[in-house]
Amino acid sequence: MSRSSSSGTSTDAAQAGPAAVTAVAAVAPPAGSLVLLALIDPWLAAAFFGGVLLVIAVLWTFARRTADVSLAYQETQGRIASLLSESLTGIRTITAAGTTAREERRILGLLPELHKHGVVTWRILARSGAQAAVVGPLVLVAVLAVGGLQLVSGRITAGELFAASQYAVLGAGLGNLTGVIGELARARAGVHRAAEVLSADTIAYGTLPIPSGSGQLTFDAVTVVAGGNVLLDNVNLELPGGATVAVVGASGAGKSVLAAVAARLRDPSNGQVSLDGVPLQAVSRRALRTAVGCAFERPQLVGRTIGEVIEPHAISPVRTLAAARATHAHDFVSRLPDGYFTSLRKAPMSGGERQRLGLARAWSANRLLVLDDATSSLDTATELQISRTLTEDRHRRTRLIVTHRSATAARADLVIWLDHGQVLAVAPHADLWQNSSYREVFG
Repeated sequence: MSRSSSSGTSTDAAQAGPAAVTAVAAVAPPAGSLVLLALIDPWLAAAFFGGVLLVIAVLWTFARRTADVSLAYQETQGRIASLLSESLTGIRTITAAGTTAREERRILGLLPELHKHGVVTWRILARSGAQAAVVGPLVLVAVLAVGGLQLVSGRITAGELFAASQYAVLGAGLGNLTGVIGELARARAGVHRAAEVLSADTIAYGTLPIPSGSGQLTFDAVTVVAGGNVLLDNVNLELPGGATVAVVGASGAGKSVLAAVAARLRDPSNGQVSLDGVPLQAVSRRALRTAVGCAFERPQLVGRTIGEVIEPHAISPVRTLAAARATHAHDFVSRLPDGYFTSLRKAPMSGGERQRLGLARAWSANRLLVLDDATSSLDTATELQISRTLTEDRHRRTRLIVTHRSATAARADLVIWLDHGQVLAVAPHADLWQNSSYREVFG
């Protein structure tokens, strides 16, 4: 579930409390009316209760149908949001490859389904509202009919009949609860969707350290399946330690999934990824996050100050400065009013500057750097400087770089060419450039 779809679902789920309180408050008066009618005459209470049961049956049917269609609506809405988020992440690649129209069709293709669920929702609401409008007054009619017979037979007085009619009006008001029941149904669907996120298994780490090595990264029959879609299909790779490896492909090729699996931000459905011979799932959390650093196209910056963003635990100011200089973040951080002590909230930054901070945060990793389009917002000169820093990395870490720029791929030692989750080729950029299909990836 994407962030936008999950936040929208949470909003629906949050309405459960207020809607439930409103429903309970609306049920209390009819319940009291039933007790008072029973005191006047048991037959009046029976007539009232029978009419209320009919109203409840209408509301129950409405609630059940609304919950089902609301869940279907939210699931379709979530799929659209997920596709849109995926396309926005790779917007530069999509534009460069000239596949904008295809992406629009892929995302908007779900709109008819969303429209259908919306129309069904309104039809259910209209039908149930009409039924409630008819059934509600029947409560009053039933009580008046029975009350009239009881009055004629002398079992109740005219005053008691008048009081009974007023109590019956409260029962008829249950028919107006369709709006509240609709909110409860949507809240129920929202809770169901939110539960999918809350029930997701957390990543379990192993206990092993990573032995000394060059940073050799191995993919052994790695397959990733999500939502019935194969994102990576039986990927087998053996990337030499200390190499710069670019990952290229059209939008939806599986580049970001490959990067996420390499950094163990997600686990493969089948197969395994190893770093220097040790499966990532067997490595302890501390060892893994010390060895592997990640940077993204839209980094989420966490910390009170710029310095804490780069070095969260503020272990070494020297290391913070070294990471900032290596990624050219020092160029703009040094111009801030309080330098590395500037509050993150008060530091205006462009997309490129945020990316440089994200790179600086990942720089301390000692074995593997995974960069998912992490230089896409940089100007050409800065991107060239950082690419040179990466390719000439004196620490000789393995660098896996997802990119849509041919210049970045050209500076890499190897290029992994992906298409629809499959590896088409692994070779130097100059060799692949002879293939016209490869050139089309860069537009």
